[in-house]
Amino acid sequence: MTRIYLTHRLAEPTMQRLGELFALEGATATQTSIPAAQWLRDAKGCPVLVPTLNDAITPAVIDALLPELKLIANFGAGVDHIDVAYAKSKGVLVSNTPSVLTEDTADTAMAMILAVPRRLPEASRAAERGEWPGWSPNYMLGQRVHGKTLGIVGMGRIGRAVAKRASGFGLHVHYHQRTQLHPELEQEFAATYHPTLEGLLGVSDIVSLHCPHTEQTHHFISGTQFQQMKRTAVLINTARGALVHEGALIDALERGIIAGAGLDVFEHAPQIPAALKSKPNVLLLPHISSATIESRVEMGEKVIINIKTFVDGHRPPDRVLV
Repeated sequence: MTRIYLTHRLAEPTMQRLGELFALEGATATQTSIPAAQWLRDAKGCPVLVPTLNDAITPAVIDALLPELKLIANFGAGVDHIDVAYAKSKGVLVSNTPSVLTEDTADTAMAMILAVPRRLPEASRAAERGEWPGWSPNYMLGQRVHGKTLGIVGMGRIGRAVAKRASGFGLHVHYHQRTQLHPELEQEFAATYHPTLEGLLGVSDIVSLHCPHTEQTHHFISGTQFQQMKRTAVLINTARGALVHEGALIDALERGIIAGAGLDVFEHAPQIPAALKSKPNVLLLPHISSATIESRVEMGEKVIINIKTFVDGHRPPDRVLV
């Protein structure tokens, strides 16, 4: 049987099926997460590595696992933690698990789009701590969401799913990306295109990020971009933490340049700056956008299919191209 090395234990249905098909090593029932130093040593000799976004697959890691390593079957859609180009140069295929995270991530983004302008996290904390003085006309006033403009950066699968949800809440959808959508898609989402990020930021009451992290999008939202936003605007990020310059975000919040933020991802996760934790107008989540039972099982199914297809002598259906 083909040897498979898991850096993290996956959902039970996935583990059971993997165990039926392959010789599993690494994260087992007795060790659910393997330290990097250990798995780098123990995975030597395995043709298939199953990492997660917590595992940095650098050229040095790839070299250490050669020549046996043939497939990196990533458990996750994002692959910015993997040097895909280097893997390709060494004859190592990389696969991922796209599409299955779309609806759950869009749900989380929409939840924060509703929660941050209405100050729901702050209100919840006040109620829990017994700090609520009782109802009054001007207590905990937030901003109405209905009728506001939602600016979506990246109208891929997740961006479109957010746009679909937003229309049901009466939001006006605007978007920016490198290429404009086909007119039929724009009509379907009632979406207005902005060829520049600056143009989108200037009209948006809520800005939601849904683009990948690349060299071009690193710190895509920084000091200049916050200055271009409305002072009443809020930023939502369920994509990648490094899209946002956290220092610039903290400065923008402290100076009142923007009104608030909802963050599910962070630049140096799992570390979260204390300055963000202390802000009442910031909703922080521990990277749970895709954390549903259904998505984890579906991700596992894609991992299985990619590995099985590879073992059978074919290219994985979710092979990452560079």
